[in-house]
Amino acid sequence: MAEIEIYSTALCPYCYRAKGLLNRKGVPFREIDITFGGAKRREMIKRAGGRTSVPQIFIDGRHVGGCDDLHALEDSGELDRLLGLS
Repeated sequence: MAEIEIYSTALCPYCYRAKGLLNRKGVPFREIDITFGGAKRREMIKRAGGRTSVPQIFIDGRHVGGCDDLHALEDSGELDRLLGLS
């Protein structure tokens, strides 16, 4: 199964939506809380090519983008392949 990392903040509705999709898929993920900024936020920005919004999602180290990008992968049928579900 794929390794999933999601950078998120405590009150972000897009973070909740992205995590909800991953939970419905039944896949474990590592959540990295950047609510208070700091080194992990800087790490996210660097890994995400300068993107500063949350969530930022990585599957097996590959940046897949944010919530809308994750749902677009689901709509296209590509998400299951990336997650190792197909």
